[in-house]
Amino acid sequence: MFGLVPNLSAAVPPSLKGMALALNAPSLAHLTGLDITVIAIYFVMVIWIGFYLKGQANTSEEFFMAGREMTAWIAGLSFVSANLGSLELMGWAGSAYQYGILAAHWYWVGAIPAMLFLGIVMMPFYYVCKTHSVPGYLKLRYGQGASIVSAFSFAFMTVLMSGVNMFAMAVVMKVVLGWNLNFSIIVSSLAVAAYVALGGLRSAIFNEVLQFVLIWGGALLVPILGLIEAGGWNGFKARLAANIAKGAIAPGDYTHMWRSLGHFTDNPMGIHWTGIVFGLGFAISFGYWTTDFLVVQRVLAANNLRSARLAPVIGSFFKMAVPFIVILPGLLGLVVLQNPDGSLMHLVGQDQVNALHPYSYNEVLPLMLVRYCAPGLLGLGITALIAGFMSGMAGNVSAFSAVWTYDIYQPLINKNAKDEHYVTIGRWATILGVIVSIGTAYLVMSAAGIMDYVQALFSFFISPLLGVVLMGMFWKRGTKEGGFWGLLMGTLTSIGLWAWVKVNPSALHYVAISPNAKAMAEDMYRALWSVIVSVLVTFIVSMFTKPKTLAELEGVVYGVTKLPAEEPVPFYKNEYFWMVIAIIVFLALNIYFW
Repeated sequence: MFGLVPNLSAAVPPSLKGMALALNAPSLAHLTGLDITVIAIYFVMVIWIGFYLKGQANTSEEFFMAGREMTAWIAGLSFVSANLGSLELMGWAGSAYQYGILAAHWYWVGAIPAMLFLGIVMMPFYYVCKTHSVPGYLKLRYGQGASIVSAFSFAFMTVLMSGVNMFAMAVVMKVVLGWNLNFSIIVSSLAVAAYVALGGLRSAIFNEVLQFVLIWGGALLVPILGLIEAGGWNGFKARLAANIAKGAIAPGDYTHMWRSLGHFTDNPMGIHWTGIVFGLGFAISFGYWTTDFLVVQRVLAANNLRSARLAPVIGSFFKMAVPFIVILPGLLGLVVLQNPDGSLMHLVGQDQVNALHPYSYNEVLPLMLVRYCAPGLLGLGITALIAGFMSGMAGNVSAFSAVWTYDIYQPLINKNAKDEHYVTIGRWATILGVIVSIGTAYLVMSAAGIMDYVQALFSFFISPLLGVVLMGMFWKRGTKEGGFWGLLMGTLTSIGLWAWVKVNPSALHYVAISPNAKAMAEDMYRALWSVIVSVLVTFIVSMFTKPKTLAELEGVVYGVTKLPAEEPVPFYKNEYFWMVIAIIVFLALNIYFW
């Protein structure tokens, strides 16, 4: 089983930034009839679900919000699954190979506090005002101006993110099967377009729950077998230390989450603890989990307020467990991936792929999959990655469809159409989103790693939104002018800081506090500056403009909104009880891997 290693002896021509290598590569494995059957059954199932649920997606409420009929468990699993696409599986496994266990921060500090805050504090506002999207909430709170800025930036981001998922899936097909990049993208894109356009959000949610099970069933095999080969966690650390001592791996602390964050030069990510706590833990994390409509949309589909609040809490437990199937394989790749001659394999950034190093950080998970999965099991593993791709792309496409229809098309193009007309527009928007995403998939090739690219996008479009949403939700004095200019200036600040460093690399000292900060650290600090600017501009402009009356703020501002009364339930069904348990587990994990 451990003998399946990449065949690097095949001649591979040089390429420009790895483009030719990404398009065609020698196959590392051959699927058996059983493997192909497993994959084919999966594709048939997702298309069948779309056709089956088509009759339950005839109104806009059903198509875009799944009729608001999802239980807490279904909404919670979909909530996590929408974030557990191939982007997560491929990207963070690659980041773990590149940065070590520091990548797990994006699952713990970078997720759990924000998920709990969304469920307990913010969901009542989103749910009570019956908004279809976060731009929809901004329209209710600030007016059309802030909503339009948010809608366009979010729509742009979703198609870029969907392109990342396409690229990630194409990488899997390239590494494992040697398939052509274009063929992989087109086949998978058609499947996603079909079931989302047919069944809307309900279809996406049901498929995401199915995909969640497949991802865990297929991906869990790799870390288990990897740990066995490495000799357990202690054996892995011993082999890692030996490889660092021999110079086979760049020096750095790959196995501690907080101990090496006292200085930018003490860890592989080149980041300081302030970047993790404030940049990731607040600006990026809260921005994504509380304002990114891709994930919030799933919770809004819950059947009542308690389910809507409980869904993110349920999701937090699964989120804390995800590093064991995502981060651990990347770490194990540092010591178990070998060349045919027995030497340690050396993966590089996507932009450094060449004939000598044909595989990038992004490909560590499929390389591990080929190493450990014998015929039969390989089909299940490939299906798990396909499920991850479908989940991530479907989440972006369904969110794009809703935002385009409700927050761009309806207010700017056709305000008074019939409900069935908007459902039709939503279906066509799904097709449009897929087509545009195909083009954006090729942009990812210019980045060293998938997650470096993604975190830059978050700092541009997600973090500025956080400051404006929080100011609007918790400050009655915020005005429509303040919201508009706060969001616009926060977004321009992040993009401007990125451009500044690109033009003048020495500016990194000002943007990320240290000239030793690396790309991921720069993203964290840039996100933090954008939140600060959006909050300050919203505050200053609001102080010089006229606020809404308290009556106009009912339903959208804390302290003015009357929340529906909730019936008493046993403690084991109460969201606050499970929130406390989640906090205890979260703290225990951070202390253990300190």
